[in-house]
Amino acid sequence: MDEIGRRGFLKVLSAAAGVGLAPLEAAWAVETRKQVPPVQRQTIVVDAGHGGIDPGCVGQAGTYEKDVALATALDLARQLEATKRFAVQLSRTDDTFVPLGERVARARAVGADLFLSIHADALPEHAARGASVFTLSEKASDKEAAAVAERENRSDVVAGINFGTQDPEVNEILFDLTRRQTNNMSIRLAQQLVSELGHRVRLLRNTHRSAAFVVLKAPDIPSALVEVGCLSNRNEEKALCESSYQRAVATALLHSINDYFDFIAKT
Repeated sequence: MDEIGRRGFLKVLSAAAGVGLAPLEAAWAVETRKQVPPVQRQTIVVDAGHGGIDPGCVGQAGTYEKDVALATALDLARQLEATKRFAVQLSRTDDTFVPLGERVARARAVGADLFLSIHADALPEHAARGASVFTLSEKASDKEAAAVAERENRSDVVAGINFGTQDPEVNEILFDLTRRQTNNMSIRLAQQLVSELGHRVRLLRNTHRSAAFVVLKAPDIPSALVEVGCLSNRNEEKALCESSYQRAVATALLHSINDYFDFIAKT
């Protein structure tokens, strides 16, 4: 009903009921607001790598990867929540150990729309520095990527999806289609991450790589793992400990996630 029709209807109702127009206008407005469905917020799982007894990489000055990852993850979570567009879940909020399989299981339990794992790298060449992004591939893109995945992975999981059918062949086909679509969306996310990170921090030469990371193996959740810098480089280790650097990375990740969901909304 358009505005003219609404006012005409309320005037007729006002005359018939013998009540003023203003109370009916107010009641109509309240009822209309009730009928507007709440905006559905996308659920983002921000995964701070390592934690507790697992420090991750250790920088030349003694910086723990787990501390850099948590600080950056908390900053990102705050920025995501401030947009009112996203519901944020953190895999950990303090220095505790969470098994890799449990991180994935939690993400699937909350129906995550996106999973982003935050880490810091360590490379044999101490001169190398810069952020990079990983997506899932059972065959690593290079030997270095395979080594990173082997270091990060401590356990594995086999995720199952209930497609509502008992036919194993149909389930296999649906699973494969789901995984392919998820991989495609993960690559799209990685492209956004590389673009936004490149505007704010230095990037590693081999910026987008792939390997068999356990935390990226949920077949129905687009996922990426971000190495926010190299602890093996003395200068970058110092930067990684600074809140300004962590904020720059978190802001880049925020813009990437926004751009990713804007793209999804258009397709």
